[in-house]
Amino acid sequence: QVQLVESGGGLVQPGGSLRLSCAASGSFFSIRAMGWYLQAPGKQRHTVATITSGGNTTYADSVKGRFTISRDDAKNGVTLQMNRLRTEDPAVYCCYAEVTLTSVTAGSLKVWGRGTLVNVSS
Repeated sequence: QVQLVESGGGLVQPGGSLRLSCAASGSFFSIRAMGWYLQAPGKQRHTVATITSGGNTTYADSVKGRFTISRDDAKNGVTLQMNRLRTEDPAVYCCYAEVTLTSVTAGSLKVWGRGTLVNVSS
């Protein structure tokens, strides 16, 4: 079983900052990639930022230059530094991880956390 635990969400004023953290635990061989997704009820998850084990990153256009994703290898995790937050940024942010289960298969498993709420308001 692989689990992701998120933290760091909360209420912040426009222009402020938050740092989201996610840590993976359980049984897996390696982590190929981790990231953060937006979660809306009844809709597919929308990618905010991703980072691979090699350090390559991608960002949604709406957060480029404001958010930074980074690996935290000591915790088998990932962080999302969110700066200059806007009123359109509030959402449930879900962590994900793509993990391999064994060393003898090319397959992988994608796991999502439960999400952490970010609210931007005056």
